[in-house]
Amino acid sequence: MSNAYIRTLKDLEASTYGMPGIAGNQLLKSAGIVGGFGTPHDSPSNPFSSASGLTALYNVIYGQKVWSMLNQEVNALSVLAKRPYTSSGWRVLKSRPSGGAGAALATNTTSGAVGATSILPTNLGGQPENETLGSGNLLAQSPEYDKLYMSPKTIAHMFDFSEVGMEMAQIDDGIGDIRAIVREDMGKFHAEVQSKMLLQPLENYDHANTLTIEQNYTSLNKVVTSSAELYSMDSIALVPSTMGQTATNAVGSGSNVNTALVTLYGNSDRNVASGASAGFMDSVVNYGANYSTSSIRTLTLTVINSLLQNLRLNGASPKVILTGYDTIQAISDLLQAQERFMDRKEIIPSHSGVKGVKGREVGFRVATYFDIPLIPCKDMATTNGTASATDGISDMLVLDTDHLWLSVMKPTQYFEDGISNGNPFGVGVLGNRGLYRTMGEIGCSFFKGQGKITNLS
Repeated sequence: MSNAYIRTLKDLEASTYGMPGIAGNQLLKSAGIVGGFGTPHDSPSNPFSSASGLTALYNVIYGQKVWSMLNQEVNALSVLAKRPYTSSGWRVLKSRPSGGAGAALATNTTSGAVGATSILPTNLGGQPENETLGSGNLLAQSPEYDKLYMSPKTIAHMFDFSEVGMEMAQIDDGIGDIRAIVREDMGKFHAEVQSKMLLQPLENYDHANTLTIEQNYTSLNKVVTSSAELYSMDSIALVPSTMGQTATNAVGSGSNVNTALVTLYGNSDRNVASGASAGFMDSVVNYGANYSTSSIRTLTLTVINSLLQNLRLNGASPKVILTGYDTIQAISDLLQAQERFMDRKEIIPSHSGVKGVKGREVGFRVATYFDIPLIPCKDMATTNGTASATDGISDMLVLDTDHLWLSVMKPTQYFEDGISNGNPFGVGVLGNRGLYRTMGEIGCSFFKGQGKITNLS
C-alpha cells in the first residue's frame, strides 16, 4: 500500500479498519445499511437503535477489543460452598428429648418432668441403683425432627448471532470473533445475576408476583430471617401499596407478610404473630427495637459483638461476613477511632473440598473482624423502616458456611447450535444461538447458626 493514500486521520482509519485507498464501508454504515449480529444487515434503516444496546459493537472506529466498564463481581456466589445435589430434602432436629429447642438446655427449680421443654435439675438423667425401666425419671423420650424440601432452580440466559453478522464483524469491523466476545460477557452476566439472586431483599418477596421470584435461587435474606423480624417489618418495611400486596397473599388478619416469606423449604415454622416463640427455622437477627423510622440505629461494635456472641452460644462458627462497602468503611472508622485497625487475612478458595495452593494466583487478601473475613458485595440490601436505601448503610450477613451451601444439580454449561454447526433447523434462524444454564438451589441445615444485622445508619 502506498503512503500517498494516508493523508488524513480518515485515511488512517480506512487503512486500518477498511479497504486501503477508499473509505471502507463508512458510507454504508452512515447510511445504516450495515448493522451487526442478531439483526439483518440489509435493513433499510439502522437496526441498532439506542434501546438495543448493541450499536457500539459494530463501529468502524472502535474495533479490535471490547472493554468491560461494568462491575460484575460475584462475591456472594463465590463464598458459598458448592455441593452436589444428592437429594430433594433432608431432616433436621427441631427439639431435644427434654429441655426445649433453645441454644441452652432449659432447666428450672420448680417443675418439669422428663420430656418437658424445661425440666428439673433432678430429671437430667441420674438414676438410682437398679431403677425400674419406665418408672421414676427413667422414661422413654425422643427428639423431635422435621423434614425440609428443596427443589432445584434452573437459571438460563440465551442470546443469538445472525450468520451475516458473524461474517461481517470479521471483514468490516476488525473486532474479530464476535461469538467469543459476547460469549464471555454473557458468561459474566450469567454469574452476576446468580449473585444478585442471593442478595434479594425481603421486600421483593412481598410482591404480588411472588411465584416468579421463587423461580430464582432462594435469597440469603430469606434464609437468614426470623418470625420476629417479619412481624416487625409488617406495615413498615413491607408496605402493601408499594409492593403490590393483596389481601389474598396476607398471612393472618391484617398482616402484610406474604406467604412466600413465611414458607421456606416447604415448611412454615416461622409464625408471624405478636409474641410468637422462635421456631427452629429462625436465625439470629439484630434489627433493634423495631423497623420504625425512629428505631434506625447507628452501627456500633457492641451490635456486631452481641450478634457474634449469640451465634456462638447457638453453637455456630461464623465463617464470613457479607456486607456492602459502606458498612465495611463504617466498621473501619469505628476501629480507627479506638486506635484499633482491621486485620488482613489471605483467603484461599476451595471447591468441593479441593483447596487451592497458597500464592498470589489463587489467594486474595480481605479485611477481617475477629478473624472473620469481611466480603464486600455491591448488591447487598439496605433494610430499614423508611424503605429507602439512601437513609442507611448495607445490612450484614454473618454466615456459617459449614451449614449453608449452594446445592448444584448441574453446573454452569454453555450450549450453542445453529448454522455454523450445520444445523440451522435446530434453532430456527439463519444464525447461531447460545445458552448458559445452571441448575441448583441454596440449602441450609442450621438456621440458628446464621445471623443478620439490619436497620443501620
